[in-house]
Amino acid sequence: MSTTASPSADTVEAPVRRTGLVKILGILGMLGGVVLIIGGIVVWSLVSSQLRAENITVPDDAAAFQGQTVAGPFTAYVQADIIQHHALEASGGKTYAELGQDDPMRATMMNASFLRASLFTSVVSFGVAAFAMGVGILSIIFGFATHRLASAPVVVRRTAVTSG
Repeated sequence: MSTTASPSADTVEAPVRRTGLVKILGILGMLGGVVLIIGGIVVWSLVSSQLRAENITVPDDAAAFQGQTVAGPFTAYVQADIIQHHALEASGGKTYAELGQDDPMRATMMNASFLRASLFTSVVSFGVAAFAMGVGILSIIFGFATHRLASAPVVVRRTAVTSG
């Protein structure tokens, strides 16, 4: 003869372990994400305004963005590219290192290299700012999920017991 116990209703119980620290870590993750996003926006704005203040206009023979003011990562990259093109054209295809020390074109090539390096630095700064904002968004998502999971009640299900 077998007896089957009737299943009882699911019950909701508080977690056995304390979850306060996990909740705090979730909140800290969300706050850190906000800080990263704000920092990324500030850096992006500063670099953009500094580039714009230089009043650099992309020339008509550039690959793209002709006539636009250099103020973002793409216009800065295109401007650096056209500077290299113009400098190599002026030097007969020789780089700074390939020119003789007494070559008067060497100063022009050096200035072109400095300008390109500055523009590429701004491109990298835009990339770092975008990366910080992306990590900030992920941090907010993970912090919210962590906090939410730590706040979730524990559902205990009782299974039917059969004896035989």
